[in-house]
Amino acid sequence: MTTDHTHPPATAGPAGLTGRIPAPDIARGVMLLLIVLANTPYYLYGRPHGGMGAHPVDGSVVDRVVQAVLITTVDLRVYPMFAFLFGYGLVMILRRQQAAGLSDDEARRLLRRRNLLLVAFGAVHALLLWGGDVLGAYGLCGLALVWLFLRRSDRTLLVWAGIGTGLLALLAVLSALEGLAVLAGLQEPNDVGATVTVLARASVSDPDLLGAALARMTMWPIQVLLIQGLVGMVVPVSILLGFWAARHRVLDRPWEHRRLLWITAVGGITIGWLAGLPFALTHIGVLDTMAPALSSFAVPQMLAGLACGLGYVAAFGLIGDRLAGRPLGPLGGALTAVGKRSLTCYLAQSLLCAPLLAAWGLGLGGILGSAQTAAFAIGVWLLTVLYAVVAERRGAPGPAEALLRRLTYGPPTAAPTATPTAAPTDG
Repeated sequence: MTTDHTHPPATAGPAGLTGRIPAPDIARGVMLLLIVLANTPYYLYGRPHGGMGAHPVDGSVVDRVVQAVLITTVDLRVYPMFAFLFGYGLVMILRRQQAAGLSDDEARRLLRRRNLLLVAFGAVHALLLWGGDVLGAYGLCGLALVWLFLRRSDRTLLVWAGIGTGLLALLAVLSALEGLAVLAGLQEPNDVGATVTVLARASVSDPDLLGAALARMTMWPIQVLLIQGLVGMVVPVSILLGFWAARHRVLDRPWEHRRLLWITAVGGITIGWLAGLPFALTHIGVLDTMAPALSSFAVPQMLAGLACGLGYVAAFGLIGDRLAGRPLGPLGGALTAVGKRSLTCYLAQSLLCAPLLAAWGLGLGGILGSAQTAAFAIGVWLLTVLYAVVAERRGAPGPAEALLRRLTYGPPTAAPTATPTAAPTDG
């Protein structure tokens, strides 16, 4: 994002590390903490799990509290936020390239190349480390949605986002009716959600390197196409709303959109947390009535997660409003440094988690409890924060960002000798 759209850079290319709007980067920085907290429970193999989600059904009181908090506030509630910011960033890249003099077709070809590269990055990530990779899903959705919608009107974006949300809501109603039928004893439980979870866990529980890689590559297409892909609706809806919000600079100029941000933040987070609470209480044994039908209620949770993820983004927009024109301070500066290097820090999470937690590595996932794993996840995130702060002080981009930019834009050109201006980010 750019701090001053009246001063575009003189040449096309990737953005530098200066002149960024704080809200999206701070949101990405916190989002990466939520991502590692959401992903690491899948490493807890070799023990019984519930009918939906990654969390074991055993553990200490502290473990149960951690499980309840994560189910209520994190599970299925982070990736819509990630997708929204991804869509927002695509529009900002397009705007920057057009301001630099590229034609509309040239700028879109650049976006297409970048999204194809994200799919390739995701495939390598899945093959080597983590079958639940999201880069491939977002790259694939980006390819389709940029082609279909980036030239369309605001009204079209909102109509199709509404259609996607409506389809998801219809599916949620049908799934909820199925769950009620299961609870009434009229049909057998649907174990589709549990099957997907089992596939994900198989990718970390196999002690053989090749077997684990095969399991990851079995899981990855499901992730890319269904769970977080076009078919799952949540990601494309979030990206379309990100397109719309970027056109109106909702996160760039939050002071112009306070009412929208407040309504979205309060409403979305309230919906997400209230919808997640019954699942959390059922999982830890406080409520038993929903237990046989948890998998059937997975789609309603996805719908609630969409609302919650958008609420989280809006909350960070309001934080950006408070920070506008003020020093970020140590915490804000650290989160911004992580947000600028979100691709590197996301991949670093897998690089730190998989060899230590998976069965083909040290196998700590077969030993740790939920609370210990959450503490481990926070430690991993803090290491990425430390790295990002050091890189920020050196003025260095993350290596994954540098590689993506070089492959997208080509070798860097000589900088102009004119007085530099604030450069927008490429997302």
